[in-house]
Amino acid sequence: METKKLPTVECQMMIRKPVAEVFEAFIDPTITTRFWFTKSSGKLEEGKAIKWQWEMYNVSSDVFVKEIIPDKKISIEWDDPATTVDFEFTALTGNTTYVIIKNYGFLQAGDDLIQAIKDNTGGFTTVLDGLKAWLEFGIELNLVRDKFPQTKQK
Repeated sequence: METKKLPTVECQMMIRKPVAEVFEAFIDPTITTRFWFTKSSGKLEEGKAIKWQWEMYNVSSDVFVKEIIPDKKISIEWDDPATTVDFEFTALTGNTTYVIIKNYGFLQAGDDLIQAIKDNTGGFTTVLDGLKAWLEFGIELNLVRDKFPQTKQK
């Protein structure tokens, strides 16, 4: 009997920083706001519900933190319809970390599913690119802010 593989977005990047520093960049919104969302209602903590905002687009997302394994994994549920996002961290050396972001649990079908996969693949790739620039070089590239310049921004 063949098992059906569920659609999963997967993006990855090596970051030239220790795993604890890369992990903390996703936990602590004072860091995350340098490369992803613009505002957060708090730090990620297991079992906690928070809100992330992208003020320039007047968009927000409710996030529920399902699991945190320090320096290894963060699992959240977000968006509408809700999907699961796993952030996985692997120390390659003392100063390099491999980050994999997996997004799954899509309820859409057909063209709507294809669009959701495209949007999330592009979005999480942009997040990892911004993370790399910020942590490795201290450069805030404004990638998320500039992704949709035709959208009315604040």
